[in-house]
Amino acid sequence: MTSQEIRQSFLDFFESKQHKIVPSAPMVIKDDPTLMFTNAGMNQFKNIILGNDPIKYSRIADSQKCLRVSGKHNDLEEVGHDTYHHTMFEMLGNWSFGDYFKKEAIEWAWEYLVDVLNLDTDRLYVTVFEGYAPEGLERDDEAAVIWEQFLPKSRIINGNKKDNFWEMGDTGPCGPCSEIHIDIRNNEERAKIDGLTLVNGSHPQVIEIWNNVFMQYNRKADGSLEGLPAKVIDTGMGFERLCMAIQGVQSNYDTDVFTPIIKEIAVICQTEYGKNEQTDIAMRVIADHIRTIAFSFTDGQFPSNAKAGYVIRRILRRAVRYGYTFLDQRSAFMYKLIVVLSQNMGKAYPELISQKTLIEKVIKEEEESFLRTLETGIKLLDKVMDEAKKEGSKEITGKVAFTLYDTFGFPLDLTELILRENNFTVNIEDFNTEMQKQKERARNAAATETGDWITVREGDSVFVGYDKTECETTILRYRKVVQKNENYYQIVLSETPFYGEMGGQVGDRGYITDLDSTTPIPVIDTKKENNLTVHITYQLPLNINAPIFANINLEDRKATECNHSATHLLHEALREVLGTHVEQKGSFVSPEALRFDFSHFQKLSKEEIRAVEKIANRKIRENHVLNEMRDTPIAHAQALGAMALFGEKYGESVRVIQFGTSTELCGGTHVQATGEIGMVRITSETSIAAGIRRIEAISAIGVEKLIDFQQDSLTDARDFFNNTPDLMSAIRKSIEENSDLKKQVDGYIHEKIMNLRDELIQEATLINDIKVISLETDLPADMIKTLAFQIRNIEKEKLFFVAGSVFDGKPSLTVLLSDDLVATGMNAVNIAREAAKEIQGCGGGQPYFASAGGKNADGVSKAIEKALESMK
Repeated sequence: MTSQEIRQSFLDFFESKQHKIVPSAPMVIKDDPTLMFTNAGMNQFKNIILGNDPIKYSRIADSQKCLRVSGKHNDLEEVGHDTYHHTMFEMLGNWSFGDYFKKEAIEWAWEYLVDVLNLDTDRLYVTVFEGYAPEGLERDDEAAVIWEQFLPKSRIINGNKKDNFWEMGDTGPCGPCSEIHIDIRNNEERAKIDGLTLVNGSHPQVIEIWNNVFMQYNRKADGSLEGLPAKVIDTGMGFERLCMAIQGVQSNYDTDVFTPIIKEIAVICQTEYGKNEQTDIAMRVIADHIRTIAFSFTDGQFPSNAKAGYVIRRILRRAVRYGYTFLDQRSAFMYKLIVVLSQNMGKAYPELISQKTLIEKVIKEEEESFLRTLETGIKLLDKVMDEAKKEGSKEITGKVAFTLYDTFGFPLDLTELILRENNFTVNIEDFNTEMQKQKERARNAAATETGDWITVREGDSVFVGYDKTECETTILRYRKVVQKNENYYQIVLSETPFYGEMGGQVGDRGYITDLDSTTPIPVIDTKKENNLTVHITYQLPLNINAPIFANINLEDRKATECNHSATHLLHEALREVLGTHVEQKGSFVSPEALRFDFSHFQKLSKEEIRAVEKIANRKIRENHVLNEMRDTPIAHAQALGAMALFGEKYGESVRVIQFGTSTELCGGTHVQATGEIGMVRITSETSIAAGIRRIEAISAIGVEKLIDFQQDSLTDARDFFNNTPDLMSAIRKSIEENSDLKKQVDGYIHEKIMNLRDELIQEATLINDIKVISLETDLPADMIKTLAFQIRNIEKEKLFFVAGSVFDGKPSLTVLLSDDLVATGMNAVNIAREAAKEIQGCGGGQPYFASAGGKNADGVSKAIEKALESMK
């Protein structure tokens, strides 16, 4: 079976068991503060498991794109070095929310593997949870008894809490799990060593393929367990590992999931897979990483220097580094792999085909950028090695290695490789110390203590903010959060007009007031977490059981609505001016401004920006009334012209926002008619990645403030030029006159320097047959440097020049030597550095020329004397 057939067979099997087949959620998570990436199949169902979303389908199956490169689940370092770990992988899964439990999950798993896929039952082993006495957890005998229908007891293995008790995180749903392992070794190896002894032993051919999680507990913040009201089945089967077992190969990389990519790498790099271990590892790393990179781009996450974007950039650079070091690739090449990737996986994930050009462009630009960075880092390393040689050392400090790692993306092994080629070593202990310091800084910055939710009353939280800006409500639950030694409270209300940050729109601010005490408590932010609207405050109401009056900051909300609606109009205008290839790639909307990222391959001209503004402002003046359609079937919404964006997760029903011909899927808040926006103005247009442009804009009162500022600036400028009617001509004339005057001044300065040069050469003294010129002056340092080199052009041998100056209250020192003095061992840097102590400064430069700045202007004379002492 091909990988595509295997994937489809899984979905078909569970559809026959009355499971709803749902699409993969985006791999990049945008509205969950606890996760950057989908790292397990259950992520998209977390709100259902936590009870925050209603159960629409009690049985679900899917194939989910997952990424494990950070945090608790991090497989990055194993990738390429073994046969079965990956950054991006597919997780086949089936789910039950309060429907079936262990019996059906186990029986169907066996039926699919054995009856549908015809796996050899003699090669299968299972594990069950052995229990954990400290928490009063007993062995999962229920699962073991079910397995005994299919396997002898000897192949039902007890597993410890680490391997066989699954937990969502430090808190939340959890429960025992039962893993299915397969032994794909050849018969000769199986005869020598019983596979039973290799289960969970990290053997590359005795591997786990399917994990059945039986969620039946909830872990509280204090570590205790309580039963879940509705039990959940959560299963996950590694798609790539299953393909390895079915296709009869010994490595995931030998399946048809990866072989087309590896073959293309071999062609591009003019090498052969399977001939050299180092190049094989490099090819596997690149084949794995290119999938991660491409899928993250289709989900709207591009390389950046923060959060998820930084992780993706590091993965891309890791792949480039492997190509650079082991495949001798000195120019961009990975972008060429997107053709074969889209051919191989485009049927299951059509976004790879539709966004192929964009993915190629972004990867190529990132590759070229990092290759330049690599060259810079290598030059820096060469300089460090040269300096170490001069000091008689063959070791560089761990601090230097860490700077290369942290600033230039040099992994330690690349630094070690370059050093080895030059017979150098690095202080590993120092490097590890610096790395630990960075980890501690990051840990301290992110350290958060979150308490358990304390339930005040049962009930669902309802957002009423589309229709109301204030309402009477009650507290459902709250919890305390400590972050950076500050105490916060997170509060969930039964009804709330507060919009929780989501979809690029910031959360509302405002007040909640305990109606018993009538003291308003500021709501400093509102977040969306696990589909709950969470209000963040510094304190709790005095009476948490009393009715609460909640009201948002109306001025901020109105400004945000203007900017959000303006974003929709700008999106439509961009597509009209630039073409329908323009697609949203990100947005941010606040009361102050809006930001909109979109696909386009070149800088917008001034005329294009003006045309976009004109279209948007025309639609504002036309005062199109908001047509809001809630709970609209997504197919109907798309028929109306609304675009479903890749990287977004939509339900079967969506909210549609229309202003005239502008139609978008959107959950944000908006003006009632476009006339409320007043006007929109684009303030900047930049590139954030290859093929991705960003506009920033303001609307409503923001435009009013900008016009006021510009008008006042123009008035002030006219006043400066005596209210001239032609301001631009007056400014141009002033600039030209200033340029002419500058040329005259430069001529006078040059003449002064030449005269001073001649005087100093005539007044030079001979010390030990060396022409010594010293000067104490008030000239700026750049003029002294020019003077020094003018003298050096005439006096080419046996010249020692030193000058001290106090310009604008700041002391400086300059030392220059002729080349023949440098050849005798004299060093301008050493002289300047020692003499600069008198002005409380330090020096730097080159052996023939050095300068120093300082703080003590009174020490200039002594500094000159000290420099001259080096002549003795």
